[in-house]
Amino acid sequence: MKKENSQYLSMTQMPVGRLVVSLAVPTIISMLVTAVYNIGDTYFVSKLGTSASGAVGIVFSLMAIIQAVGFTIGMGSGAQISRLLGAQKPEEADRVAASGLLAAVSFGTLLAVFGLLFRDGLMRLLGATETILPYARDYAGYILYAAPVMASSFLLNNILRAEGKARFAMVGLTTGGILNLLLDPLFIFGFGMGIAGAAIATAISQCVSFCILLSWFLRGKTIVRLSPAGIAGSPGTYLRILKNGLPSFCRQALASIATIALNVSAAVYGDAAVAAMSIVGRLFMFVFAVNLGIGQGYMPVAGYNYGAGRFDRVRKAFFFTLKVTAVLMTISGIAGFAAAPFLIRLFIRNDADVVLIGVGALRAMCLAMPLVPLGVVCNMTFQSIGRSWAATVLSLARQGIFFLPLILTLPGFIGLKGVQITQPLADALTFLSCLPLTYAFFRGLEPETRTG
Repeated sequence: MKKENSQYLSMTQMPVGRLVVSLAVPTIISMLVTAVYNIGDTYFVSKLGTSASGAVGIVFSLMAIIQAVGFTIGMGSGAQISRLLGAQKPEEADRVAASGLLAAVSFGTLLAVFGLLFRDGLMRLLGATETILPYARDYAGYILYAAPVMASSFLLNNILRAEGKARFAMVGLTTGGILNLLLDPLFIFGFGMGIAGAAIATAISQCVSFCILLSWFLRGKTIVRLSPAGIAGSPGTYLRILKNGLPSFCRQALASIATIALNVSAAVYGDAAVAAMSIVGRLFMFVFAVNLGIGQGYMPVAGYNYGAGRFDRVRKAFFFTLKVTAVLMTISGIAGFAAAPFLIRLFIRNDADVVLIGVGALRAMCLAMPLVPLGVVCNMTFQSIGRSWAATVLSLARQGIFFLPLILTLPGFIGLKGVQITQPLADALTFLSCLPLTYAFFRGLEPETRTG
Protein backbone atom coordinates (compact mmCIF):
# COMPACT_ATOMS: atom_id res chain seq x y z
CA MET A 1 0.00 0.00 0.00
CA LYS A 2 2.89 2.34 0.81
CA LYS A 3 4.37 1.69 -2.63
CA GLU A 4 1.01 2.39 -4.30
CA ASN A 5 0.52 5.66 -2.40
CA SER A 6 4.04 6.83 -3.23
CA GLN A 7 3.46 6.19 -6.94
CA TYR A 8 0.07 7.95 -6.80
CA LEU A 9 1.59 11.06 -5.21
CA SER A 10 4.40 11.10 -7.75
CA MET A 11 2.00 10.85 -10.71
CA THR A 12 -0.38 13.53 -9.44
CA GLN A 13 1.96 16.04 -7.76
CA MET A 14 5.38 16.00 -9.46
CA PRO A 15 5.85 18.96 -11.87
CA VAL A 16 4.31 17.88 -15.17
CA GLY A 17 7.31 18.53 -17.41
CA ARG A 18 9.68 16.62 -15.15
CA LEU A 19 7.18 13.76 -14.79
CA VAL A 20 6.63 13.37 -18.53
CA VAL A 21 10.39 13.44 -19.18
CA SER A 22 11.12 10.92 -16.40
CA LEU A 23 8.64 8.48 -17.96
CA ALA A 24 9.54 9.34 -21.55
CA VAL A 25 13.32 8.88 -21.39
CA PRO A 26 13.23 5.12 -20.66
CA THR A 27 10.46 4.74 -23.23
CA ILE A 28 12.44 6.67 -25.86
CA ILE A 29 15.47 4.47 -25.21
CA SER A 30 13.27 1.38 -25.61
CA MET A 31 11.73 2.70 -28.83
CA LEU A 32 15.11 3.72 -30.26
CA VAL A 33 16.63 0.33 -29.52
CA THR A 34 13.63 -1.32 -31.19
CA ALA A 35 14.05 0.96 -34.20
CA VAL A 36 17.80 0.27 -34.29
CA TYR A 37 17.35 -3.48 -34.40
CA ASN A 38 14.67 -3.07 -37.08
CA ILE A 39 17.18 -1.04 -39.07
CA GLY A 40 19.83 -3.65 -38.22
CA ASP A 41 17.66 -6.38 -39.75
CA THR A 42 17.24 -4.25 -42.87
CA TYR A 43 20.96 -3.43 -43.03
CA PHE A 44 22.26 -6.98 -42.65
CA VAL A 45 19.61 -8.56 -44.87
CA SER A 46 20.23 -5.93 -47.58
CA LYS A 47 23.70 -7.46 -48.00
CA LEU A 48 21.92 -10.55 -49.39
CA GLY A 49 20.50 -8.54 -52.33
CA THR A 50 17.61 -6.33 -53.41
CA SER A 51 14.97 -9.10 -53.30
CA ALA A 52 15.98 -10.08 -49.76
CA SER A 53 15.81 -6.44 -48.72
CA GLY A 54 12.31 -6.24 -50.20
CA ALA A 55 11.31 -9.29 -48.12
CA VAL A 56 12.04 -7.33 -44.95
CA GLY A 57 9.41 -4.81 -46.01
CA ILE A 58 6.92 -7.61 -46.69
CA VAL A 59 7.43 -9.31 -43.32
CA PHE A 60 7.43 -5.92 -41.59
CA SER A 61 3.74 -5.68 -42.46
CA LEU A 62 3.23 -9.13 -40.89
CA MET A 63 4.98 -7.93 -37.74
CA ALA A 64 2.68 -4.90 -37.82
CA ILE A 65 -0.28 -7.31 -37.64
CA ILE A 66 1.25 -9.00 -34.58
CA GLN A 67 1.86 -5.56 -33.10
CA ALA A 68 -1.76 -4.66 -33.82
CA VAL A 69 -2.86 -7.59 -31.64
CA GLY A 70 -0.35 -6.80 -28.89
CA PHE A 71 -0.99 -3.06 -28.86
CA THR A 72 -4.76 -3.46 -28.97
CA ILE A 73 -4.77 -5.56 -25.82
CA GLY A 74 -1.77 -3.82 -24.26
CA MET A 75 -2.92 -0.24 -24.76
CA GLY A 76 -6.51 -1.20 -23.95
CA SER A 77 -5.38 -2.73 -20.68
CA GLY A 78 -2.84 -0.01 -19.94
CA ALA A 79 -5.26 2.87 -20.47
CA GLN A 80 -7.70 1.28 -18.01
CA ILE A 81 -4.97 0.43 -15.50
CA SER A 82 -3.60 3.99 -15.32
CA ARG A 83 -7.09 5.41 -14.72
CA LEU A 84 -7.87 2.73 -12.10
CA LEU A 85 -4.62 3.39 -10.27
CA GLY A 86 -5.33 7.13 -10.46
CA ALA A 87 -8.73 6.42 -8.90
CA GLN A 88 -6.94 4.19 -6.31
CA LYS A 89 -8.58 0.91 -7.34
CA PRO A 90 -5.60 -1.52 -7.49
CA GLU A 91 -7.66 -4.76 -7.29
CA GLU A 92 -9.56 -3.84 -10.44
CA ALA A 93 -6.26 -2.97 -12.13
CA ASP A 94 -4.94 -6.45 -11.23
CA ARG A 95 -7.96 -8.09 -12.87
CA VAL A 96 -7.52 -6.10 -16.08
CA ALA A 97 -3.81 -7.02 -16.25
CA ALA A 98 -4.30 -10.78 -15.73
CA SER A 99 -7.18 -10.91 -18.20
CA GLY A 100 -5.18 -8.92 -20.74
CA LEU A 101 -2.28 -11.38 -20.58
CA LEU A 102 -4.60 -14.31 -21.24
CA ALA A 103 -6.11 -12.47 -24.20
CA ALA A 104 -2.68 -11.61 -25.66
CA VAL A 105 -1.45 -15.21 -25.50
CA SER A 106 -4.69 -16.52 -27.01
CA PHE A 107 -4.86 -14.08 -29.92
CA GLY A 108 -1.13 -14.41 -30.62
CA THR A 109 -1.49 -18.20 -30.83
CA LEU A 110 -4.45 -17.97 -33.23
CA LEU A 111 -2.47 -15.61 -35.45
CA ALA A 112 0.54 -17.95 -35.47
CA VAL A 113 -1.54 -21.01 -36.43
CA PHE A 114 -3.38 -19.18 -39.21
CA GLY A 115 -0.19 -17.63 -40.60
CA LEU A 116 1.75 -20.90 -40.67
CA LEU A 117 -1.09 -22.75 -42.38
CA PHE A 118 -1.42 -20.16 -45.16
CA ARG A 119 2.11 -18.74 -45.26
CA ASP A 120 2.69 -18.48 -49.04
CA GLY A 121 -0.72 -17.02 -49.74
CA LEU A 122 -0.28 -14.57 -46.88
CA MET A 123 3.11 -13.41 -48.23
CA ARG A 124 1.60 -12.82 -51.69
CA LEU A 125 -1.28 -10.94 -50.09
CA LEU A 126 1.23 -8.75 -48.27
CA GLY A 127 2.79 -7.77 -51.59
CA ALA A 128 5.59 -10.30 -52.24
CA THR A 129 6.67 -10.70 -55.86
CA GLU A 130 7.77 -14.12 -57.14
CA THR A 131 11.43 -13.20 -56.64
CA ILE A 132 10.82 -11.85 -53.12
CA LEU A 133 8.54 -14.74 -52.04
CA PRO A 134 11.25 -17.33 -51.14
CA TYR A 135 12.98 -14.85 -48.84
CA ALA A 136 9.71 -13.64 -47.31
CA ARG A 137 8.55 -17.23 -46.66
CA ASP A 138 11.75 -18.10 -44.76
CA TYR A 139 11.68 -14.89 -42.75
CA ALA A 140 7.97 -15.11 -41.85
CA GLY A 141 8.02 -18.70 -40.54
CA TYR A 142 10.12 -18.01 -37.46
CA ILE A 143 8.38 -14.68 -36.80
CA LEU A 144 5.03 -16.50 -36.68
CA TYR A 145 6.34 -19.08 -34.19
CA ALA A 146 7.20 -16.18 -31.89
CA ALA A 147 3.85 -14.39 -32.36
CA PRO A 148 2.29 -15.36 -28.95
CA VAL A 149 5.42 -14.20 -27.12
CA MET A 150 5.61 -10.96 -29.12
CA ALA A 151 1.95 -10.11 -28.44
CA SER A 152 2.40 -10.86 -24.73
CA SER A 153 5.52 -8.68 -24.56
CA PHE A 154 3.56 -5.72 -25.90
CA LEU A 155 0.95 -6.32 -23.18
CA LEU A 156 3.47 -6.48 -20.31
CA ASN A 157 5.36 -3.49 -21.68
CA ASN A 158 2.21 -1.35 -21.72
CA ILE A 159 1.19 -2.41 -18.20
CA LEU A 160 4.58 -1.36 -16.85
CA ARG A 161 4.33 2.02 -18.56
CA ALA A 162 0.73 2.47 -17.40
CA GLU A 163 1.74 2.19 -13.76
CA GLY A 164 4.72 4.50 -14.22
CA LYS A 165 7.44 1.81 -14.33
CA ALA A 166 8.85 2.76 -17.73
CA ARG A 167 12.41 1.91 -16.64
CA PHE A 168 11.45 -1.73 -16.09
CA ALA A 169 9.97 -1.85 -19.59
CA MET A 170 13.16 -0.28 -20.96
CA VAL A 171 15.38 -3.01 -19.49
CA GLY A 172 13.37 -5.78 -21.15
CA LEU A 173 13.12 -4.14 -24.56
CA THR A 174 16.69 -2.85 -24.76
CA THR A 175 18.18 -6.19 -23.72
CA GLY A 176 16.23 -7.95 -26.45
CA GLY A 177 17.12 -5.29 -29.01
CA ILE A 178 20.85 -5.39 -28.31
CA LEU A 179 20.78 -9.19 -28.39
CA ASN A 180 19.04 -9.05 -31.78
CA LEU A 181 21.78 -6.82 -33.20
CA LEU A 182 24.47 -9.21 -31.97
CA LEU A 183 22.73 -12.34 -33.26
CA ASP A 184 21.84 -10.97 -36.72
CA PRO A 185 25.33 -11.10 -38.29
CA LEU A 186 26.15 -14.31 -36.40
CA PHE A 187 23.15 -16.23 -37.76
CA ILE A 188 22.97 -14.61 -41.21
CA PHE A 189 26.66 -14.78 -42.12
CA GLY A 190 28.47 -16.74 -39.39
CA PHE A 191 26.13 -19.75 -39.53
CA GLY A 192 25.28 -19.16 -43.20
CA MET A 193 21.53 -19.19 -42.52
CA GLY A 194 20.74 -16.19 -44.73
CA ILE A 195 17.47 -14.37 -44.18
CA ALA A 196 16.15 -17.18 -41.93
CA GLY A 197 18.99 -16.30 -39.54
CA ALA A 198 17.62 -12.74 -39.20
CA ALA A 199 14.20 -14.13 -38.31
CA ILE A 200 15.63 -16.57 -35.75
CA ALA A 201 17.63 -13.74 -34.16
CA THR A 202 14.45 -11.67 -33.87
CA ALA A 203 12.45 -14.57 -32.40
CA ILE A 204 15.11 -15.35 -29.78
CA SER A 205 15.46 -11.71 -28.76
CA GLN A 206 11.68 -11.37 -28.37
CA CYS A 207 11.58 -14.41 -26.07
CA VAL A 208 14.37 -12.97 -23.92
CA SER A 209 12.53 -9.62 -23.69
CA PHE A 210 9.33 -11.38 -22.63
CA CYS A 211 11.09 -13.31 -19.87
CA ILE A 212 12.66 -10.14 -18.47
CA LEU A 213 9.37 -8.22 -18.56
CA LEU A 214 7.50 -11.08 -16.88
CA SER A 215 10.17 -11.37 -14.17
CA TRP A 216 9.34 -7.91 -12.81
CA PHE A 217 5.80 -9.08 -12.04
CA LEU A 218 6.85 -12.46 -10.64
CA ARG A 219 9.42 -10.82 -8.34
CA GLY A 220 6.88 -8.37 -6.88
CA LYS A 221 8.56 -5.26 -8.29
CA THR A 222 5.32 -3.86 -9.71
CA ILE A 223 2.12 -2.36 -8.32
CA VAL A 224 -0.06 -4.45 -10.59
CA ARG A 225 -0.04 -8.18 -9.83
CA LEU A 226 -0.53 -11.06 -12.26
CA SER A 227 -2.15 -14.25 -11.02
CA PRO A 228 -4.50 -16.89 -12.48
CA ALA A 229 -7.02 -16.01 -9.76
CA GLY A 230 -7.28 -12.50 -11.18
CA ILE A 231 -8.41 -13.64 -14.63
CA ALA A 232 -11.95 -12.42 -15.32
CA GLY A 233 -14.57 -15.05 -16.10
CA SER A 234 -17.15 -12.66 -17.56
CA PRO A 235 -16.81 -11.10 -21.04
CA GLY A 236 -17.28 -7.55 -19.72
CA THR A 237 -13.63 -7.07 -18.75
CA TYR A 238 -12.40 -8.29 -22.15
CA LEU A 239 -14.89 -6.11 -24.01
CA ARG A 240 -13.70 -3.04 -22.11
CA ILE A 241 -10.08 -3.94 -22.90
CA LEU A 242 -10.93 -4.26 -26.58
CA LYS A 243 -12.96 -1.04 -26.57
CA ASN A 244 -10.11 0.91 -24.97
CA GLY A 245 -7.66 -0.75 -27.31
CA LEU A 246 -9.73 -0.13 -30.45
CA PRO A 247 -7.79 3.05 -31.38
CA SER A 248 -4.53 1.09 -31.17
CA PHE A 249 -6.02 -1.72 -33.24
CA CYS A 250 -7.13 0.72 -35.92
CA ARG A 251 -3.76 2.45 -35.86
CA GLN A 252 -1.71 -0.74 -36.05
CA ALA A 253 -4.03 -2.69 -38.35
CA LEU A 254 -4.26 0.21 -40.75
CA ALA A 255 -0.48 0.61 -40.59
CA SER A 256 -0.22 -3.00 -41.72
CA ILE A 257 -2.85 -2.56 -44.45
CA ALA A 258 -1.14 0.65 -45.54
CA THR A 259 2.21 -1.16 -45.74
CA ILE A 260 0.60 -3.90 -47.82
CA ALA A 261 -0.97 -1.32 -50.16
CA LEU A 262 2.37 0.49 -50.38
CA ASN A 263 4.23 -2.75 -51.21
CA VAL A 264 1.66 -3.72 -53.84
CA SER A 265 1.78 -0.26 -55.43
CA ALA A 266 5.59 -0.18 -55.32
CA ALA A 267 5.87 -3.71 -56.76
CA VAL A 268 4.48 -2.38 -60.06
CA TYR A 269 7.79 -0.53 -60.44
CA GLY A 270 9.96 -3.55 -59.52
CA ASP A 271 11.89 -4.93 -56.56
CA ALA A 272 13.96 -1.72 -56.37
CA ALA A 273 10.86 0.30 -55.49
CA VAL A 274 9.76 -2.22 -52.83
CA ALA A 275 13.25 -2.24 -51.30
CA ALA A 276 13.52 1.57 -51.37
CA MET A 277 10.17 2.12 -49.66
CA SER A 278 11.08 -0.53 -47.06
CA ILE A 279 14.31 1.29 -46.22
CA VAL A 280 12.54 4.67 -46.03
CA GLY A 281 9.89 3.17 -43.74
CA ARG A 282 12.52 1.85 -41.34
CA LEU A 283 14.39 5.19 -41.31
CA PHE A 284 11.18 7.08 -40.59
CA MET A 285 10.31 4.69 -37.76
CA PHE A 286 13.70 5.40 -36.21
CA VAL A 287 12.93 9.13 -36.08
CA PHE A 288 9.29 8.53 -35.15
CA ALA A 289 10.42 6.35 -32.24
CA VAL A 290 11.44 9.46 -30.29
CA ASN A 291 8.07 11.10 -30.95
CA LEU A 292 6.23 7.92 -30.00
CA GLY A 293 8.40 7.37 -26.92
CA ILE A 294 7.60 10.82 -25.54
CA GLY A 295 3.92 10.25 -26.31
CA GLN A 296 3.89 6.94 -24.46
CA GLY A 297 5.62 8.59 -21.51
CA TYR A 298 2.81 11.17 -21.56
CA MET A 299 -0.05 8.65 -21.68
CA PRO A 300 0.09 7.42 -18.04
CA VAL A 301 0.41 11.04 -16.89
CA ALA A 302 -2.79 11.95 -18.73
CA GLY A 303 -4.60 8.79 -17.57
CA TYR A 304 -3.56 9.02 -13.92
CA ASN A 305 -4.43 12.70 -13.59
CA TYR A 306 -7.69 12.42 -15.48
CA GLY A 307 -8.67 9.55 -13.18
CA ALA A 308 -7.67 11.67 -10.17
CA GLY A 309 -9.66 14.68 -11.41
CA ARG A 310 -6.53 16.83 -12.01
CA PHE A 311 -7.61 18.21 -15.39
CA ASP A 312 -5.24 21.19 -15.12
CA ARG A 313 -2.33 18.75 -15.17
CA VAL A 314 -3.78 16.98 -18.21
CA ARG A 315 -3.75 20.31 -20.07
CA LYS A 316 -0.17 21.13 -19.02
CA ALA A 317 1.07 17.67 -19.95
CA PHE A 318 -0.60 17.87 -23.38
CA PHE A 319 1.03 21.14 -24.41
CA PHE A 320 4.40 20.24 -22.92
CA THR A 321 4.46 16.97 -24.89
CA LEU A 322 3.29 18.66 -28.10
CA LYS A 323 5.96 21.38 -27.93
CA VAL A 324 8.80 18.96 -27.26
CA THR A 325 7.83 16.49 -29.98
CA ALA A 326 7.20 19.23 -32.56
CA VAL A 327 10.67 20.71 -32.01
CA LEU A 328 12.38 17.32 -32.21
CA MET A 329 10.52 16.24 -35.34
CA THR A 330 11.29 19.55 -37.07
CA ILE A 331 15.00 19.21 -36.36
CA SER A 332 14.93 15.57 -37.51
CA GLY A 333 13.11 16.53 -40.69
CA ILE A 334 15.70 19.14 -41.61
CA ALA A 335 18.60 16.77 -40.89
CA GLY A 336 16.97 13.86 -42.75
CA PHE A 337 16.26 15.98 -45.82
CA ALA A 338 19.89 17.08 -46.06
CA ALA A 339 21.35 13.61 -45.41
CA ALA A 340 18.87 11.57 -47.50
CA PRO A 341 21.36 10.29 -50.16
CA PHE A 342 23.87 9.25 -47.50
CA LEU A 343 21.20 7.47 -45.44
CA ILE A 344 19.84 5.43 -48.35
CA ARG A 345 23.34 4.45 -49.53
CA LEU A 346 24.09 3.07 -46.07
CA PHE A 347 21.81 0.17 -47.00
CA ILE A 348 22.29 -0.35 -50.73
CA ARG A 349 25.11 1.35 -52.64
CA ASN A 350 25.18 -0.70 -55.81
CA ASP A 351 21.58 -0.25 -56.96
CA ALA A 352 21.11 3.25 -58.36
CA ASP A 353 17.35 2.78 -58.74
CA VAL A 354 16.90 2.00 -55.04
CA VAL A 355 18.92 5.10 -54.10
CA LEU A 356 17.03 7.39 -56.49
CA ILE A 357 13.58 6.20 -55.39
CA GLY A 358 14.53 6.15 -51.70
CA VAL A 359 15.97 9.69 -51.64
CA GLY A 360 12.82 11.16 -53.21
CA ALA A 361 10.52 9.32 -50.78
CA LEU A 362 12.60 10.13 -47.70
CA ARG A 363 12.78 13.84 -48.51
CA ALA A 364 9.02 13.99 -48.99
CA MET A 365 8.56 12.32 -45.59
CA CYS A 366 10.93 14.82 -43.96
CA LEU A 367 8.90 17.78 -45.20
CA ALA A 368 5.83 16.49 -43.34
CA MET A 369 7.60 15.51 -40.10
CA PRO A 370 6.78 18.73 -38.17
CA LEU A 371 3.06 18.03 -38.71
CA VAL A 372 3.07 14.50 -37.27
CA PRO A 373 3.20 15.20 -33.49
CA LEU A 374 -0.25 16.83 -33.16
CA GLY A 375 -1.99 13.70 -34.46
CA VAL A 376 0.00 11.44 -32.14
CA VAL A 377 -0.56 13.51 -28.99
CA CYS A 378 -4.29 14.00 -29.72
CA ASN A 379 -4.76 10.29 -30.32
CA MET A 380 -2.94 9.31 -27.13
CA THR A 381 -4.86 11.88 -25.08
CA PHE A 382 -8.27 10.59 -26.10
CA GLN A 383 -7.20 6.98 -25.58
CA SER A 384 -5.70 7.71 -22.14
CA ILE A 385 -8.82 9.38 -20.77
CA GLY A 386 -11.22 6.75 -22.12
CA ARG A 387 -12.68 8.63 -25.11
CA SER A 388 -12.23 5.58 -27.29
CA TRP A 389 -14.37 6.66 -30.23
CA ALA A 390 -12.61 10.00 -30.72
CA ALA A 391 -9.25 8.21 -30.52
CA THR A 392 -10.47 5.59 -32.99
CA VAL A 393 -11.49 8.23 -35.54
CA LEU A 394 -8.03 9.78 -35.31
CA SER A 395 -6.42 6.36 -35.65
CA LEU A 396 -8.42 5.80 -38.81
CA ALA A 397 -7.39 9.14 -40.27
CA ARG A 398 -3.65 8.86 -40.97
CA GLN A 399 -3.36 5.37 -42.46
CA GLY A 400 -6.98 4.77 -43.42
CA ILE A 401 -9.18 7.72 -44.32
CA PHE A 402 -6.33 9.61 -46.00
CA PHE A 403 -3.53 7.18 -46.86
CA LEU A 404 -5.43 4.31 -48.50
CA PRO A 405 -7.45 6.38 -51.00
CA LEU A 406 -4.30 8.31 -51.92
CA ILE A 407 -2.11 5.22 -52.45
CA LEU A 408 -4.83 3.61 -54.55
CA THR A 409 -5.33 6.65 -56.81
CA LEU A 410 -2.21 8.85 -56.94
CA PRO A 411 0.12 6.33 -58.69
CA GLY A 412 -2.46 6.04 -61.46
CA PHE A 413 -2.10 9.75 -62.17
CA ILE A 414 1.57 10.52 -61.42
CA GLY A 415 3.19 7.08 -61.37
CA LEU A 416 5.99 6.27 -58.93
CA LYS A 417 5.93 9.81 -57.55
CA GLY A 418 2.48 9.02 -56.16
CA VAL A 419 3.94 6.12 -54.16
CA GLN A 420 6.66 8.40 -52.78
CA ILE A 421 4.44 11.28 -51.62
CA THR A 422 1.32 9.48 -50.36
CA GLN A 423 2.38 9.24 -46.70
CA PRO A 424 3.48 12.89 -46.39
CA LEU A 425 0.17 14.04 -47.89
CA ALA A 426 -1.74 11.81 -45.46
CA ASP A 427 0.24 13.30 -42.55
CA ALA A 428 -0.62 16.85 -43.66
CA LEU A 429 -4.33 16.04 -43.92
CA THR A 430 -4.28 14.35 -40.50
CA PHE A 431 -2.73 17.47 -38.98
CA LEU A 432 -5.53 19.64 -40.38
CA SER A 433 -8.21 17.27 -39.09
CA CYS A 434 -6.75 17.40 -35.55
CA LEU A 435 -7.01 21.17 -35.18
CA PRO A 436 -10.79 21.38 -34.60
CA LEU A 437 -10.76 18.24 -32.39
CA THR A 438 -8.05 19.72 -30.16
CA TYR A 439 -9.91 23.01 -29.84
CA ALA A 440 -13.19 21.27 -28.97
CA PHE A 441 -11.52 19.01 -26.40
CA PHE A 442 -9.98 21.85 -24.41
CA ARG A 443 -13.13 23.96 -24.61
CA GLY A 444 -15.02 21.00 -23.13
CA LEU A 445 -12.35 20.46 -20.48
CA GLU A 446 -12.67 24.01 -19.08
CA PRO A 447 -15.84 23.34 -17.03
CA GLU A 448 -14.33 20.08 -15.76
CA THR A 449 -11.16 21.93 -14.80
CA ARG A 450 -13.07 24.53 -12.82
CA THR A 451 -15.13 21.81 -11.13
CA GLY A 452 -12.02 19.73 -10.38
